[in-house]
Parts: sequence; C-alpha cells; structure tokens
Amino acid sequence: MRVLVWFRNDLRLKDNPALLAACATGIDLIPLYIYDPKGTTEWAIGSASRWWLHHSLSELRQSLKTFGSDLVLRSGSEFDILTQVIEQESVDYVFWNRRYSPDDIVIDTAIKRVLKSRGVKVQTFNGSLLYEPWEVVRAGGEPYKVFTPFWNALQKQGLYRMPEAAPEGIPHLPKIQAGPEIADLDLLPKIPWDQGFCEEWEVSERAAESRLRTFKHGAIMGYQQMRDRPDIEGTSKLSPYLHFGQISPRQIVGELLDTTGIIGGAGGLAFVREIAWRDFAHHLLYYFPDTQDQPLDKRFVRFPWSQDDEALKRWQRGMTGVPIVDAGMRELWHTGWMHNRVRMIVASFLTKNLQLHWLHGSRWFWDTLVDADLASNSFGWQWSAGCGADAAPFFRIFNPVLQGKKFDPNGDYVRLWVPELSRMPLAYLHEPWAAPLTVKQTAGVVLGEQYPEPIVDLKESRRVALEGFATLKEI
Repeated sequence: MRVLVWFRNDLRLKDNPALLAACATGIDLIPLYIYDPKGTTEWAIGSASRWWLHHSLSELRQSLKTFGSDLVLRSGSEFDILTQVIEQESVDYVFWNRRYSPDDIVIDTAIKRVLKSRGVKVQTFNGSLLYEPWEVVRAGGEPYKVFTPFWNALQKQGLYRMPEAAPEGIPHLPKIQAGPEIADLDLLPKIPWDQGFCEEWEVSERAAESRLRTFKHGAIMGYQQMRDRPDIEGTSKLSPYLHFGQISPRQIVGELLDTTGIIGGAGGLAFVREIAWRDFAHHLLYYFPDTQDQPLDKRFVRFPWSQDDEALKRWQRGMTGVPIVDAGMRELWHTGWMHNRVRMIVASFLTKNLQLHWLHGSRWFWDTLVDADLASNSFGWQWSAGCGADAAPFFRIFNPVLQGKKFDPNGDYVRLWVPELSRMPLAYLHEPWAAPLTVKQTAGVVLGEQYPEPIVDLKESRRVALEGFATLKEI
C-alpha cells in the first residue's frame, strides 16, 4: 500500500495537517508537488511568485531529505498528473490541504470524484486559514460582506487553534519514476531583476519562524501605531510566507497567545486582526467567486473607466511624478513587496486619480508581488477602487501628498526609493512641484528631467472622480 501527500500552498513540515495525517498511516509515502506552468486562468502564478516558489521547493526538498525522504516533482495539468501518478504508483490514499479559489475548487472536486470512482481514499484538511469560509457565517448561513461582524463572529469561535508540530518521522519514499529537477521548472526570471529579492528575503520555513519571533519581541509592541509607517520596520513581512505556507495562521496566533492573553497587548490584537482580514478575503472569494475579475458592487460594471496605456506604464515604473506613489512602485519592483499603507495609496491613485480599471493594478500586483494571493489581491483592489466589500465610503480618495506627509513624516521612505529627490527639503519632498524654483535648483531637481512632472493634477482628477462616483449614487 502507498499513500501520497499533495503539497500546494503549504510548503512546510510544521502544522501541516495533510502531511501529519499521511505520516500517521505509517505507509510508504510519496510527497508530491505539481507545477502547472499554464494554470487554469489568467491567474496562473506570476513572475515574482515563481521566484519564491523556486526557493520554497528547494527548501522543502532539503527539509524532507533530513527525514530520509524527498520531494517528487511533476510539471503539467494538476488533474492529469495527479491521476496518472496515482495509477502508475498504485496509490491507495491521498491527502491534501484544501484550497478556496474558484478554479482550485473545481480541480479538487473533479479529482476527488475520479479518485473515489477508482477506490482511492481521499482526505482533505484546513491547512491555510484560521477558519474555513463556511465555518464563520451569519445566523441564517449567509456570508459576511462587512469585516467587523465577521471579526466579531470569528472571535466568538475562538482565536486560538492548536498548531501541530512537525512529524517525528516521515515514512519511506518508495522507488518512483524520476521527474524534473527544480531548475527544469524554469521558475526563475529571464532578466536579472530579482537581485533585490535575494537581498530582502530568505525563503524557508525556518526564516518564517525567525521573522515571527523577531516581530513578537520587537515591533509588535508598537504595531497598532506604527503599522502604517513605511519608513520604519513596523510590520512582520510574513505575507509571502503565509501565502506559500512556510508558516500557518495557527502558528502565528499560537505564538502570540499565552495564558495571560495576547502578547503585545493592543499591538498583538491588531496584528491578529490582520490575520482575520486574510480569512475574510478568502471568505469573500469563496462565496463570491466572480470577484476575482468582476466588481462585487455591480453598479461598477458600468463605471466609465479611462483608457491610457502611457499612464499605466508610468504608474508601473514608478514615474508618475507623485513621490509616495513612485516610491511604492519602485519598492515593489525591487523587492517583490510593498508596504500595505502604500498599497492603498498607489491603488487609490491608479483607480481614482488616473481613473484606470482596478484590474490593471490587480494584474500588475499579481505578477510582481511575492505574496500575490488571489483572495487578498482581489479584495484589496476592489476595496481601493470602491467596488468591493466593506468599501465605505466607496468614493474615498486618498490624497497622496497628505498620506506621504502623515505616514512618511521624515521623508525617509521617499528618499530611499526616489533618490532623485534626496536633496529636496522635507517641506516640499512629497509635492516637489510646489517648491519655488530656487529650492528646486538647490536640490538639483528640474521637473521633467531628473524627476517627472506629475502625471495628473491631483485636485482636478479628484473632482473628475467624484463626478463619476456621483453617477453611481443615482443607480
């Protein structure tokens, strides 16, 4: 008899219920990962996430080898490959942790149906959320659309869910047909744009735990006040580890809860609340699957979005002439990550000042973020555009100048990522176009040369956006 554990976005040994259940059988075990280069929709894994996946698979393989096992790799259609491997290797039991995006659910359901028809036993588990979408619903079984009542309901269920340790041993890996090597999957970028990734990230289960401990003993105490400051290390940066499963939300919450309550007090609770936001995003995508590319607020189907390829390109490159926006977009390109407050600023600027469809931003983030998660990405962009859940008021427009002054008060973030403005006095750093000519000359900045003129007038574009939103109020 043989058992197979199918790894997906759960690339760890600790608190991995599918792996633990498979190991508990004591039967010869095949740890399998299937890479589908085509995916099932336009949301096939993006470039930055492929970089992270490459290193994740390498680390997981090394972890399995310490137990005398290995990671078996295959490339192609998940449905075709998994059913083939099970037939070829005479697998009797299959274990995996559940996924919640629309296309993943379709694939998993189809595979279950085929395997059951062949007499193969399948067991699936929750390995990536505090609570699965159907576990936190309204009294009548309806899904939530607003976070606060969802959060209250989740707290009543109980924040703490016991994480499991890594297995004490992993059963023997039987001789199996050789598959591709990790390098053969061709996950790394063709152009050398990932140098900053290597400087920023260590991709491993061990690194995720280290980041959590560092955060627990440091920034968490001031997290509630400092989480919106991109100029300081005030966040955990655990999002890519959560997405790929180097760490689970139960591990995080378990680390922050003790017999006296939540470690870090208000900061700890605020951080756990962010973990709940992640659950909420998955809750929404599960119950409203078309929100991956359609607005939850159907009034926005008819919203008059603009078409401006040049403006989109300048936004992507961090050349809009608005410093806090450009800083965020350059941080994204260099590190594969962007501070959450800045994500909201750049998203508001794209959708409301430039009036470009939120899907342009969603697709760009999907390709350039190492933590690109379909549920969180879709939710975040729809919230910023005003067409998603909890987007009240939907006509909110962030002023990037005021946001920059408030959350980058010393200008350190902008000076780091927009060095052209490094000599600009703080009074004008977030709006260099307002500086007197002599100030710009002293700072060595000629707008349109060293640094671009603003792509759009912030005041006028706000007025135009509000006019567009006014038409929605009438629908």
